[in-house]
Parts: sequence; structure tokens; C-alpha cells
Amino acid sequence: MTARFLGRWAHLLIRCPQASAAAPRLQALAAQPAGLPWPRAWAWPTARALCLNHGQPEEEEPHITFKRTELDKLVEKAGTPQEVLQVWAEKGSSANQAGICLLHLSRLVAGKDGTSSAEVLRDPRCVDLLETVNAQVSVVWNGTLVSLLRSVSSLGLDPSSPVLRSLQTEALWRLRRLTYRQLAYLADWASLHTQGRGDEAFTAALLKQLELRWTELDHPRTVATLMGRVGALSPSLMERLEDKVLELAEKFSAEDIRRVMLALASQGRRAVPVLRALSYHLHQKPSSELQTALLLDIAYAYGKLRFHQTQVFQRTASELLPRLSQLSPADVSRCSKSLGFLKWLHLPLFEGFAQHFLRSSDQYSTLQLSNLLMSFARLNFHPANREEFFKRVHRVLEGSWQGLEPFLLTDVVWSLCVLQQAEPHYITAVTDTHFLSKITGGGKGRTESYSLKLLQIAASGQLEPLGAPGVLPPAPTVPTVPAKAPTVSTLQEGLHTAVRTLTENRTSFFRTHISTVYGWPVDAELVLDSENKPVDLENLVAPHLPGGGGTELLPQGAHRMAFLVWEFPHFCSRSKDLLGRFAMQKRHLQLAGFLVVEVPYFEWLELKSDWQRVAYLKDKMGKAVAEDLSK
Repeated sequence: MTARFLGRWAHLLIRCPQASAAAPRLQALAAQPAGLPWPRAWAWPTARALCLNHGQPEEEEPHITFKRTELDKLVEKAGTPQEVLQVWAEKGSSANQAGICLLHLSRLVAGKDGTSSAEVLRDPRCVDLLETVNAQVSVVWNGTLVSLLRSVSSLGLDPSSPVLRSLQTEALWRLRRLTYRQLAYLADWASLHTQGRGDEAFTAALLKQLELRWTELDHPRTVATLMGRVGALSPSLMERLEDKVLELAEKFSAEDIRRVMLALASQGRRAVPVLRALSYHLHQKPSSELQTALLLDIAYAYGKLRFHQTQVFQRTASELLPRLSQLSPADVSRCSKSLGFLKWLHLPLFEGFAQHFLRSSDQYSTLQLSNLLMSFARLNFHPANREEFFKRVHRVLEGSWQGLEPFLLTDVVWSLCVLQQAEPHYITAVTDTHFLSKITGGGKGRTESYSLKLLQIAASGQLEPLGAPGVLPPAPTVPTVPAKAPTVSTLQEGLHTAVRTLTENRTSFFRTHISTVYGWPVDAELVLDSENKPVDLENLVAPHLPGGGGTELLPQGAHRMAFLVWEFPHFCSRSKDLLGRFAMQKRHLQLAGFLVVEVPYFEWLELKSDWQRVAYLKDKMGKAVAEDLSK
């Protein structure tokens, strides 16, 4: 560029009347026609950069073409490991040919043709193959080198063997010369075979190369492989890969989307932009690409990440409904569990799950049935033919339910209580003093959660008629859970303010954040007299409180009111139907003598002022009292 500039400047200097004494020395540069047009001057070849050495410009490296040899053709035709070894013994000579033989050898051994890898490794011809690779590893082609690491490992070679260590060391020295896809292939191998073996230096160097050269990544399958294998080892690389997913999402096949979703689920990365992009493109895929196993994996990933995408759920249900007869009990159990985590109830699909169990109940294990019951209870789903369904459930559980792990058994009995199908002997078994000592082995949070479940199971035994009409199991002894500092939501705070206004700030006329002996919390409590006016409740009997309250009985015609706030997470997705645990909470409190005043979020948020909220509560209480009197 500098030489071109000097040449043009010389032409102008010669014609300039005020040319300096240095002009004659530039005469040679002006030998060309002075009137050379600018476009022609631009068309001249660019002068060699001054910073380069003198001499001829470097020529581009010629494209290397590899010719297929007779050994390549014979190895491809070989159908057994012995044939491959024989071809090597007769035709082989170089390390690259030895590498090709080893690659085909590992494929044939993995094909289970009856030859064990130990038998192949003991063969003298295979020993010669490995020694040839080890001696000439520096001339092995890059692609063959990377593939050899996986193939030799799959043959069962000792990780500390000289051949494997030599291949790994050579790969480490060549990292900068490998293509990005070869790096990804190498990372796939390293994630399975180098962890915990002291090869941190190799893994660190490989991850560094992947992070520095991530812009070279342009293949969806490579992105999916890296996210699944090494994404957990490098958070910064995972962030780059997520960016690449957004860039290449349109090119992803349904299988690539499945791999990425499972990678995100396994690492607990709820990358919302990535999930939205993949959901959009998954919804556009034809049914031929949406295999049953893929749909089940997608549902699992959504459930694990708690990511809601209604269109994909609807598409998944519509694709699975015609294939229900092809599903195994494990598939049904897994799918129902995933949808239960998502709080998404698709009535035709869940009816299909119930029918599948009735048709194949003998094939269901106790664990699979337990997962199905827990999903039904979470969504408060009752099959259309519930009597036949639960009769079959009790038949399958008979003789095996007592062998369940204590926490799982608690979940199963609690689910049956939600569905109002628990039998007395189930409740008696899990509320026994000996059983209670078994659920204290987990962490503090888990122990508290299951202690509450046992209180709720005990409440079912005390409040609901189970088994024969009018027969209740004896009241079990369940330790009460110590009250934790309450966390007040915005909706609960608004309710407390409205109740305080309703009682004219008389604190003895209401309670908030009540922990009952039934294991259910109550957001606020009032007692109304026969004229629907709040009364002082400090000295009144309160059997729902751990201490029993005061000593005075309720006035004649009085009603005990329980206010329950229903937040958005308390409902099924895209529905106003309560989840199973909250439906059981409402039922138990009603059986305990409360008139329940429900305060759902979608009604409360429409009230803009305090007087509207107070009027809303008064109206709700009036309706509850009128409904009770009508009964």
C-alpha cells in the first residue's frame, strides 16, 4: 500500500512547478505515462507489503487428495474381526492403515458377532496394529487420530497403556490444528474417559480451545453434543453454546432439539430464550420426525425445567393419543409424572392413561403405579370409571405396598387421601409410631414436608369416612411441626389489611397465619355471630389449634370463617381448577367445621381500592353463611 502511494505521489511531484531538488531521483518512478487514469492505477497488482521478506510470494498449499488403497477396500468388505486382522497381516504397513483397521475392528467387536474384545486384544496381529500406531503416531492423520481414541477405548484397552497415552499426548499437541468438529468429537470422548483419571491438563486445554474458537461452530449436531457432554464442565462455554443455539435454531432437526433440551434439563439450566426458540421450531416439525421416545424426552425436559409452552403440550398430547396402545407402563408413568410437574391436565390423555392401566394392570410395577397415582393426585384428576380403576389399584398394591421406601409410601398414601380412596389400614400403617421414626432420616426441609403430609393423612382418617360407612380409624399420634416464620405474599398482605379494616382494627377479633392440627395453614380466621358480626375469639374453644384455644363454646348460631388465598401456582396450568393438595385442604377445613371463604388471585386483583376489597369479603362471607343455612 505504501509503495502504491509513493508511485502516485511521484507523478504529481514531477509535474509540479515547485518541485524540490529530490525530483530527479524520482524520474525513474515517472517513466510511466503521466496521464495514467486512476482506475487503471487501481487495477495494478498490489505491491508486496514492506514488512514481508524479499523473494517470491508464498504459494498456496496444494489440496491434498487421498487415494483409496487396496487395504481400504478389503477392510470395508471384512465381516469379522479375524478378517480385518488378516488383511492387516497381508497388506498393512503404515500407521494410518493400522488406524483404519483398528476403527473397523472396534465397530465389528461392538456388533456382538461372538468375538470378545479381550480375545481380539490378545491376538498377535492386533498387538502389531497397536505397536505400529504407537511407533508412528506423529504421522497419523488428524481425523484418524481423534477417532482412534474412541475406538481403542471401546476395545477395552487399559487407560494407562502406552498406546492410549501416546494418542492422547499427540492429540494434546495438535489441538490448535484440529477442526472444531474434531475438537467436539474429542471432547465427547474426553467427557467419558478422562474424568477422575488425573487428566485435568488435557481437559482444560481442550475446553480452552473450544471456548476460544466457538465462533467456528456451525453444525447443529455438534452444538447438541457439546452441550450434553462438556457444557457442565465450563459455564462460559455453555453460555456460548446457548448463543449458537439461538443462531442455528432454524437448522435444528427434532433429534437435535431433543438433545439440547435434555442437556439443559440435566444441568438445570432454564434458558428461557433458548427454550422458546426450540419450542417454536419443534412445533413446526412434521409428525414423521416426532417419534414417541422423542416426545417423552421433550415432556421430561419441560417438566424438569418447569417450562410451560401450551402449543407444544397440545401437540404432544395430540401425537401421543393415537399411540397410547404402543406405550409401555414405564412410558405412561414417566409421561404422566412429567405433565404432573408441569401442572398441565389434558383430560383425554389422562383418561387414556387410566384406560391403559386397566388394560395392562398386570404389567405395572408398584413403582410405576405409584408415579401414576401421584400424578393423578397432584392434578386432582378422577377417572371417569373411578370405581373400577381404584379397585384395580388396590389389587395391584395388595401385598407390595408395605415394601415401599418410607418416603415413597407416604407419598402414595397421601395421594390416595387426595383422591379420597385411602383405606384405613394404609393410614394406620403410616401414622404408626414405629413408622414415624423412619421419615426423620432426610434433611430438615424434607422431614418437615413429610411431617406435614402425615398430619394431613391423619386428618383424612379423622375427618373423612373411609372403608365401611361410619367406621373411622383411631386418631393417630403425629408430632406437630414447629411453626416457621411466615412468608407473606402481596395477596395475603392485602387480605390481612381488609380483615383488619372489617374488624375495625380489633386484634382479638381475628387471627392470621394459623397453623392447624390438621397440617393445613389458614390465612385468616373470623367468628361471626348469628347477626353476621365479628366477635372476640380469644377465649373461644378452637379445636383446630394445637393448644385447643380458650374454654368458652361458640355462641348459638355462630360460624367460624376460614379465609384461604389461592395464588396463581395453586391452580392447574391454563385453568381455574385447584391442584389436588389445595382441593384436599379446602375439603378438610370444611369437614373440621369451617365455612371456607376462597380468595382467588384472578378475582382479588380486579379490586382496586380498600372499600372494594372489604365489600368483596362481606359478600363472600354472606354467601358462605347462606349456603350453610340452606343445607
